[in-house]
Amino acid sequence: MGFVRMHLPEEGEEVTPQAFTFAMEKEKLRKAELRDGHYLWRSNLVGEDPAVLWERYIQLTQIEAAFKTLQSELGLRPLYHQLEKRVKAHIFVAFLAYALSVTLKQRLKALAPGLTPRAVLEKLGTIQMLDVCLPTTDGRWLIMPRYTQPEPEQRLLLHRLHLSLPPQPPPRIKPAEQAATATLQLKM
Repeated sequence: MGFVRMHLPEEGEEVTPQAFTFAMEKEKLRKAELRDGHYLWRSNLVGEDPAVLWERYIQLTQIEAAFKTLQSELGLRPLYHQLEKRVKAHIFVAFLAYALSVTLKQRLKALAPGLTPRAVLEKLGTIQMLDVCLPTTDGRWLIMPRYTQPEPEQRLLLHRLHLSLPPQPPPRIKPAEQAATATLQLKM
């Protein structure tokens, strides 16, 4: 729906004020401005209150936005499960991921405007938790769970969000019979 009528010069014709003209379609523009900011919505549900229909439409847009978040920001893709309990589990995990994403988005809005949940997850995603497994002289294993220390930018982000990493877990000893499992973990 154009609001400007233009006359362009023919190919090879010189561009002059007579060959190139334009004019505003003022009546078209006036009619469009009357509808600007208004929705025209048509439904086959004739017996419903318009306010209820509008509320349902808004809910639909929110659901579509949630699915967009699941796919783009959280990277969740459809999986084809064979068992119903796996389908339910997948939906549950996807819902939890979405709920955490919305919570983080709200927290960011208040404490770090301009940051997106995706940017924060990417930035903090490099902090890793690992088990350092060391054999002892008596055949047992010393297991020291450790997370990597945050970089200065990550520390600033954690501080801004009023978050802190938990204290490093204490070391533990595994019996000799579990040494094969620890060795396998070490090689992975």
